[in-house]
Amino acid sequence: MNAEQRDQQERFERGRAKESLPAPSHPELPPDRMEARRRHLLGEVDRQARADSRGRAPRPRRRTVLVLATAVTAGAAVGVLGALDAGPGTPTGPARVPPASAASVRLLERAALAARVTPREEARAGQYVYVRTVGHTSALSEDKAGRTDLERVDDGMEQWTSVDGSEDTLQRKGGRDSVLPGVEGGGLAAPTYASLAALPTDPRTLLETIRDDAERNHGAGSGSTTGPDQQSFVAIGDLLRSGAAGPELTAALYRAAALIPGVDVAPDAVDAVGRRGVAVARVHAGERTEWILDGSTARLLGERTVLLEDGAWGEAGDVVSSVAVVAVGIVDDAGQRP
Repeated sequence: MNAEQRDQQERFERGRAKESLPAPSHPELPPDRMEARRRHLLGEVDRQARADSRGRAPRPRRRTVLVLATAVTAGAAVGVLGALDAGPGTPTGPARVPPASAASVRLLERAALAARVTPREEARAGQYVYVRTVGHTSALSEDKAGRTDLERVDDGMEQWTSVDGSEDTLQRKGGRDSVLPGVEGGGLAAPTYASLAALPTDPRTLLETIRDDAERNHGAGSGSTTGPDQQSFVAIGDLLRSGAAGPELTAALYRAAALIPGVDVAPDAVDAVGRRGVAVARVHAGERTEWILDGSTARLLGERTVLLEDGAWGEAGDVVSSVAVVAVGIVDDAGQRP
């Protein structure tokens, strides 16, 4: 695709987005400034990828639990993505993971622009963030004879999380309510509306914050083979699905993801309720993590995991976990729906 064709494609995509999105609250950047911004972003991605390539070789990911958590892994069978971050490098050095593709940077920028102009209700102390998801995970179990069975487990739920984490969290699964301890202070592993509001919205600084946490828990000496890059991608996906990130932070999260090596696009993905979209994806250890976005509005639909290799968890192409975000809102009381 030459420069003129890329410009035409970009104008077409922006036109579709404008038709589907509400009028922006601020003027959009002129095309030349937007292109300059993207060139700078791609340059930063390439710089970071070169720095990462001088680091340690990635190790095969080790499963420490049998339940495949929705937020941990994902994948699909697109050949070009299958080579990314898929295992250890050559005997002479680590496998070089390429920077985020130009297609993924463009898609992530569309998602960021959409997030910035999407109306969002402000929350106040005493309220709750409500999220409803539909989906499934996969689980391995062993019977008395020692045979291993793979089963699909319904993982749909509703959850009410206190804005500041000071109150208990209400979780409803299969018609049954569970009360979980509050998470006052929040954090990346247990985000609340208040804790996310304190995160930086500069994409590079935000990624540094997320990556520092990933280094502590998945870096050298941790025993984890997920690695900081993959864990940073997973963590951003978790924050996007939490329903607690405001428009500015959501936009920053998408732009931070564009700085992670190995990020690409899967052109056709389906969420847990059958909605089709295009996915931002990253491959690790024979699986691909996908964030499924609406092709017209760039709104997040859900996340899924697809195997790229045959194994105990299924055959290549199997969706081993999938979650669709079907409702998000701010409510006054736990148990109330928006």
